[in-house]
Amino acid sequence: MKARILVIDDDAIACEFLQEALRIDGYDVTTYTSAQEALKQDLSSYDLLMSDIRMPGMDGLQLLGEAHKKWPNLPVILMTAYGSLETTMDAISMGAWDYISKPFSPEDCRAIVKKVLEVRELRERRLKLQPETAEEPKLIGSSATMVEFYKQIARVADAPASVLIEGESGTGKELTARSLHNMSSRRAKPFVVVHCGAIPDNLLESELFGYEKGSFTGADHQHIGLLESAEGGTIFLDEITEISTALQGKFLRFMQNGEVRRIGGHKVRHVAVRVVAAANKKIDEEVNKGLFRGDLLYRFIVRLRIPSLREHKEDIPLLVESLLKKLGYPNVRVSLEAMELLMTYNWPGNVREMENVLQQTILLSPFAVILPDNLPVHFQERQENKETTALPNMSPLETAERDKIMQTLKETSWNQSKTAQILDIDRKTLRLKIRRYGLLDEKRSVKTVSAKKR
Repeated sequence: MKARILVIDDDAIACEFLQEALRIDGYDVTTYTSAQEALKQDLSSYDLLMSDIRMPGMDGLQLLGEAHKKWPNLPVILMTAYGSLETTMDAISMGAWDYISKPFSPEDCRAIVKKVLEVRELRERRLKLQPETAEEPKLIGSSATMVEFYKQIARVADAPASVLIEGESGTGKELTARSLHNMSSRRAKPFVVVHCGAIPDNLLESELFGYEKGSFTGADHQHIGLLESAEGGTIFLDEITEISTALQGKFLRFMQNGEVRRIGGHKVRHVAVRVVAAANKKIDEEVNKGLFRGDLLYRFIVRLRIPSLREHKEDIPLLVESLLKKLGYPNVRVSLEAMELLMTYNWPGNVREMENVLQQTILLSPFAVILPDNLPVHFQERQENKETTALPNMSPLETAERDKIMQTLKETSWNQSKTAQILDIDRKTLRLKIRRYGLLDEKRSVKTVSAKKR
């Protein structure tokens, strides 16, 4: 079905120019030279509104305001020959989807219209898909590294032992804690999350242990602490190294005997709750510095280290697909070249950084396919330098993988289908690895040498 576009410009020649330019792509274009006349119509049947800003009577910004009141989902592109930062900010802040300065070529006009219509379609699909695709977040990855980590989770999930999850920021420590809870016999009981670093220490004690009415100024009611609230279930203490040593001592007593005494109270209550904690700092170093109690650390029977993303880069395509779905853009695809850049990046912020990068990319360049130029600038800089920087930084495992792929390619005379079959990987993954390891350059150099010999 053809997209319907409404063009409003007080210049009849400009209307004719836009109508001819857009009809080339098969759009159904209607034009008006007056904003007031256009607003007399029902615009709900249009897919896009394009309007000049400077017009007599009612200008484009006023038109934008009126159109948004009646048809809030109608995308609007504003045009002007008097572009400035102020006008651009006004247009975007008032809800314009895009902004184009005159004069512009027919190609530029069609490109912007195509982009806006693509975004509109993606957003409509996103709204439809969100209720159906909503699911509980979970750890993603099918690499050997992640499978081994899943095994560790499975082994300790139903044990009553307290668990300390260690790893870099953004790796998924809370998801790991949820997995431990959901795979245990406690899954029907509460899973309580406490972000220790976000709560001032004097408040954290009252949040964890609760308080009695009148125990301090402002305590005008009884407050049940989070430890009691998690009875029978799991309490997850994120950033446990942020707890003061004084509060660590009180929490140590709880972990020893499960006893809770509210602030200002005398009654001791026994609470059966499993403690899972996470630390993004090196906790042994914190103990050596005297910032974390060693006796509290030893109360955690199991220590799990969640792998950083750079330790299982082969999971990146799967993670990208999952994150795009989570963000509401399951139909957005990543080009082979862009995926190569994502896979060669070291991801210091891990999966959380990846989610941020994808969200930024979609918001700033919302096309149906993500290309290298759509990624943040530091990825584009890496693309320019990747030939000189990628290979020297390879780990021994990557070097071995590169040699194996190269050997198999030579044996199959560079038949990628046969190579992928022998290596038991799909062709897309093979192509990514060929580019990542610079094997295409070796193929070209071999051909060049052969040609010289002839």
